[in-house]
Amino acid sequence: MFLRILFDNEAREGFRSGWGFSCLVNEKLLFDTGANLNTLLSNIRRFNVDLNKINRIVFSHEHMDHIGGFQIIGMLGEVEVYVLKSFSKHFKQKILSFPNAKMREINKLKEIDDNMFTTGELGFFIKEQSLIIKRGKNVIVVTGCSHPGLDKILKVASKIGKIYGVIGGFHGFSRLEILRDISLIVPCHCTARKRQIHEMYPTSSIKCSAGCTIEI
Repeated sequence: MFLRILFDNEAREGFRSGWGFSCLVNEKLLFDTGANLNTLLSNIRRFNVDLNKINRIVFSHEHMDHIGGFQIIGMLGEVEVYVLKSFSKHFKQKILSFPNAKMREINKLKEIDDNMFTTGELGFFIKEQSLIIKRGKNVIVVTGCSHPGLDKILKVASKIGKIYGVIGGFHGFSRLEILRDISLIVPCHCTARKRQIHEMYPTSSIKCSAGCTIEI
């Protein structure tokens, strides 16, 4: 299994950076679409991603740096698009305007594909969902911004299996000691304490950037 970072604040040579996040899981599932379509498509082309293989999109939360490239929906084949029930009617109508899209509204922990789960709707002021990937008895968690709190997200994911890895934005999360037993830590996008995480966990943390491929 591999994950490709398509959109991030930082970028490897040949890729474009931008404030936002997007991650492709095993060629078929797109998690968030970054802040704009042009940067997303540029990095997709650089990776030689086959758009015809993408059949699922999961939007973590309704902030522009995560949904800004939503127009990519119209470039895909038939695709299931997972949004939270609390998303605005306006954004849902945009998704439904694409004839190839089937919208799925989520509010609780749910399996959306073989060994792929959403945490369901978490948080109060800013509601968000994260992706859980099951690998045997372990799970890898992909987050958008972790507005509900990374600890709360990991607690839900632990219902599926032992936390092996976490990838994505951690926002202002400061209880870094809870990452101690996690084998793969990839802080991206809006993580306020990236440097501290890499200093605390030099062997288990990986630098995130657009153009990065993470093999599991």
